[in-house]
Amino acid sequence: MNKPTFYISAPFDTYSGYGARSRDVIKSIIKSDKYEVKLLSQRWGNTPWEFINNHKEEWGFLIDHLHNPESEKSQPDIWMQITVPNEFQAVGKYNIGMTAGMETTVVDATWVEGVNRMDINFVSSEHSKRSFLNSKFQKQENGKVVGNIEVQKPIEVLFEGADLNIYKPVKSKFDLSSVPESFCYLFVGHWMQGNLGEDRKNVGLTIKSFLETFKNTPNPPALVMKVSGSGASYMDKKMLLQRYYQIRKTVKGKSLPNVYMIHGEFTNEEMNEIYNHSKIKAMVSLTKGEGFGRPLLEFSLTKKPIMVSGWSGHMDFINPEFSLVIGGTLNKVDKSAVVPNMILPESEWFSPKPADIGNGYKSILKNYKKHLELAKRQAHYSKTNFSWKAMDVLLSSHLDKNIPKFAKQVTLNLPNLNTSNKLELPKLK
Repeated sequence: MNKPTFYISAPFDTYSGYGARSRDVIKSIIKSDKYEVKLLSQRWGNTPWEFINNHKEEWGFLIDHLHNPESEKSQPDIWMQITVPNEFQAVGKYNIGMTAGMETTVVDATWVEGVNRMDINFVSSEHSKRSFLNSKFQKQENGKVVGNIEVQKPIEVLFEGADLNIYKPVKSKFDLSSVPESFCYLFVGHWMQGNLGEDRKNVGLTIKSFLETFKNTPNPPALVMKVSGSGASYMDKKMLLQRYYQIRKTVKGKSLPNVYMIHGEFTNEEMNEIYNHSKIKAMVSLTKGEGFGRPLLEFSLTKKPIMVSGWSGHMDFINPEFSLVIGGTLNKVDKSAVVPNMILPESEWFSPKPADIGNGYKSILKNYKKHLELAKRQAHYSKTNFSWKAMDVLLSSHLDKNIPKFAKQVTLNLPNLNTSNKLELPKLK
């Protein structure tokens, strides 16, 4: 039986959040054994790649599905792109766009046009779906309004499930011997553009609020930051350290708590060991907005407390009853954080309340046992509802429900006829 051809263009060979998302989705589609899957590897910004060659034991099976453009010229039955929507192109008979979505309240008009080029679109969270549906623009030609740009094609939510075989409590062997403190908060994320308190992950405010909260405190906790800017290079680390020391100079006190930086690329297993290290007691994220918030989900499975902004994609799986959710308000994106065709100046995202941040840090430290008990419930909630297997089931349901049936190629086996006439049959497609 011939299977429909399923081409997937994605940055699955990169060390990135989109890379991890791509691999999870591709694995699910291949595992279903319903399609002839062919892969086209794409870059993802400046992030390193060669992920597959460096992790052949787990992911080497993807090599067998790499597409050779010279081997086949026919139109794919199904075409999927996992990227930002302004890059979506309809190539197949049926076209699927997949994106984490947007961290703000609205998306760019080019993103709306992108999802409208596809037959169906998958986003990572209810927040991302709302951002698309809230985005409406006037279409102009020669200075005149000729119509509207708004979402016309279906958008479904497909969360980013965590692999429970990897993300689980373990006895960590990760080396944190350079950190003498026994109680550490953990931050994980990219330090993006934007002034203090305006970068998307709010790294600057995370650092400053931590220093302000625990300055002049005897035996203070520490903050461990698994952070990067545009890559894993020495120059990237040097730049981030400079930004850190600039912030540290703004905090006045006789003594300041320590902040440590972990820089570089790590495997999923290594990240899980960081999450589970005995010195890491809680995760903090003062994010201004998330399409989903994958590290938060992964960390939640450790059964340790999380302090996090109470808005955007991660609120699909963060239960306010079990995690410490920071209040705040929606504010216009600062011009220092604007990214053309992505993060718009007229869009809004989250600003956490300064008082809630300091109180949150102190509460976790002072009432750790209470927060630990609640974190166990959050872990159960995440494990039950947001595993890779649960994502796998949902993806299969979405595909079965929406992808049309394609005509199967037929091979005719003719008997040997004793005739001088040669019968030429047209090739069936």
